[in-house]
Amino acid sequence: MTGPYPPQGPYPPSYGYPPQYPPPPDSNLVWAILATVFCCLPLGIVAIVKASQVNTLWYQGYAAEAHRAADEARKWAMWSALSIAILIGLYVLVAIVVLLVAGNVLWWH
Repeated sequence: MTGPYPPQGPYPPSYGYPPQYPPPPDSNLVWAILATVFCCLPLGIVAIVKASQVNTLWYQGYAAEAHRAADEARKWAMWSALSIAILIGLYVLVAIVVLLVAGNVLWWH
């Protein structure tokens, strides 16, 4: 050791510069909000919570968990949209059955 300071590593110190991160995965927050507003509220809220965790996990260094949260947000938003489609389909099916039964009853009399 020749000086009063310890030897430097192979890279110079980076004082004042934030660490450079690659961009986080798509959080699907827009789809989660749209699913909450237009589709199923409980499933959409879960999607929003999962989507809001993506950036936090990513910048804390938990890349795998951030990707998993993004995938779960997409899954919950999709199930929210599918649930309203299934409910509308069941409603139409019940309405058709009721109209057919009522039509048969009126036709027989």
